[in-house]
Amino acid sequence: MEIEQRKIMKREENDKEENNNQLSLHEEEQETEEEMSGRTIEPWTKQITVRGVLVSIVIGVVFSVIAQKLNLTTGIVPNLNSSAALLAFVFVQTWTKILKKSGFVAKPFTRQENTMIQTSAVACYGIAVGGGFASYLLGLNHKTYVLSGANMEGNSEKSVKEPGLGWMTAYLFAVCFIGLFVLIPLRKVMIIDLKLTYPSGLATAVLINGFHTQGDAQAKKQVRGFMKYFSFSFLWGFFQWFFSGIEGCGFAQFPTFGLKAWKQTFFFDFSMTFVGAGMICSHMVNLSLLLGAILSYGVMWPLLDKLKGSWFPNNLDEHNMKSIYGYKVFLSVALILGDGLYTFFKILYVTIVSINARVKNKPNDLDTVGDKKQQKFRKEDENFLKDKIPMWVGISGYLTFAAVSTIVVPLIFPQLKWYYVIVAYIFAPSLAFCNAYGAGLTDINMAYNYGKIGLFVLAAVTGRENGVVAGLAGCGLIKSVVSVSCILMQDFKTAHYTMTSPKAMFASQMIGTIVGCIVTPLSFFLFYRAFDIGNPNGEFKAPYALIYRNMAILGVQGFSALPLYCLQMCYGFFGFAVLVNVVRDLTPAKVGRFMPLPTAMAVPFLVGAYFAIDMCVGTLVVFIWEKRNRRKAEVMVPAVASGLICGEGLWTLPAAVLALAGVKPPICMKFLAS
Repeated sequence: MEIEQRKIMKREENDKEENNNQLSLHEEEQETEEEMSGRTIEPWTKQITVRGVLVSIVIGVVFSVIAQKLNLTTGIVPNLNSSAALLAFVFVQTWTKILKKSGFVAKPFTRQENTMIQTSAVACYGIAVGGGFASYLLGLNHKTYVLSGANMEGNSEKSVKEPGLGWMTAYLFAVCFIGLFVLIPLRKVMIIDLKLTYPSGLATAVLINGFHTQGDAQAKKQVRGFMKYFSFSFLWGFFQWFFSGIEGCGFAQFPTFGLKAWKQTFFFDFSMTFVGAGMICSHMVNLSLLLGAILSYGVMWPLLDKLKGSWFPNNLDEHNMKSIYGYKVFLSVALILGDGLYTFFKILYVTIVSINARVKNKPNDLDTVGDKKQQKFRKEDENFLKDKIPMWVGISGYLTFAAVSTIVVPLIFPQLKWYYVIVAYIFAPSLAFCNAYGAGLTDINMAYNYGKIGLFVLAAVTGRENGVVAGLAGCGLIKSVVSVSCILMQDFKTAHYTMTSPKAMFASQMIGTIVGCIVTPLSFFLFYRAFDIGNPNGEFKAPYALIYRNMAILGVQGFSALPLYCLQMCYGFFGFAVLVNVVRDLTPAKVGRFMPLPTAMAVPFLVGAYFAIDMCVGTLVVFIWEKRNRRKAEVMVPAVASGLICGEGLWTLPAAVLALAGVKPPICMKFLAS
């Protein structure tokens, strides 16, 4: 889940980025001023090209399929912004060279066009990451209702809505555009006046500027590295397909550490997608995943299984919420809530302190890092303010889409009354500002936590019959506004530093969002029709669908939904999540940086250990590479990781088409005890 995922990925990367960006910003300052001082920046209408739009659609579609697969398997999606910028550079540079060799004149590829492509592609695949297709929307289907306990009080049989292409597309168009308009009036205040750093947006800008200043030699190395590992990953996925005749077959079930460990999901499943994701995620994210896997499938679940007949009946189905499955779900929920709520209040405190200091015109420690990293570039400021987006566009756009959403969303979900939607949109601008301001300081997008708070509130006030549907639908409504507005502000930071027009950036966001609202439901149904989505024993477990539905049940029913002694265990895990964060924040960096990430630890509780092992293989590759040649690793790791992710991710398309056509792999490779 993107953001949740972005939060856990970025938290440990911030310290590393601060050191790296100090040098990068100094170099970029000299290069950018030298290059741009003698170059005329094209008007915003020419920064958006037909070539750029087509390339952004291709990248956005490919990344949407990849993000959809990752969401439906584990729920962990790495930040692919840098990969999108790299692919944009690779595609357009390759196309330009082909045209030149063929005797045609090609328009020069500028950093502004590169920024536009990256922005549009990220907006497109961002819908797949945060659109709820593996969480709050999928949590409404009948299979998740059954897994949550069909007879459980609060889990009403009426709270079921099967996925449909029509209503899902309409829901996306109703809720995804509002966030684009809500913070437009505050664009200058947040980027120029407050000088918020937005580390992710700034890092992307540094990367794009580097592509266009580093020379052809380094760019060629990155292109060759990407194509080499893309080809390997695609062909490896194709090769594996032949041995996966039925469920439980193939290399993905290889008992790497023996059959006993395999039964507890401890094995390497040869997924290049997760290896590549592990290369992009920080070491602490990957190690936290492994720690969560060891704690759950290595220790707790085997111990709880021995208590069968004492803590829960012997005759219950293994996926009954009153059996061991209930502990798996609610303990993971406790970790996520403990981590999320602590971070929410911490960011809220940071935001209030920083705003108060700025109002009093007093420097504070929170601004020190930003002041060091952020230089006053007058040319960038002038260019950013030149193409103003009128305030009336933001206000009228927000009111128009809010009115449309107030009409459309209750028609799709009658359980969510129109007056709840209006109240949500009254509070949304202030929530969006707090989140965007906090992200500018800390690089943590808290949209999912705002959505979860909305989920609990709406589920509680709506009642038992309608609370689950109202909570899940309202969660998506609030999360979409808060998340999209934050991402747009990060992109404005990228535009500011690459001298890209804000109007071009906003238009690119609109294009990407439109494409994403169309492509994401199609990519979801490609998986939904071809594979067994939501099967706890299958590849596509969609763990967050079950987690979100049970959060809604908790909001409706309270703690009576929990199995025996589960509440006491939840208290412990909630407290553990808070304690780990407190230790990280209050102890010296040399101690705090070794604290695990509770949200990352929670994912293997439901999914299993295999993907954590894959990602740790990726982090081991990066660790060794950095030890041997750090400079080369910094340049090549994004290219190699992107190739691994995109290759196997792209193979998913023909694999899904073959499954829909009824074509089965010819061989089943399975391992049995002798």
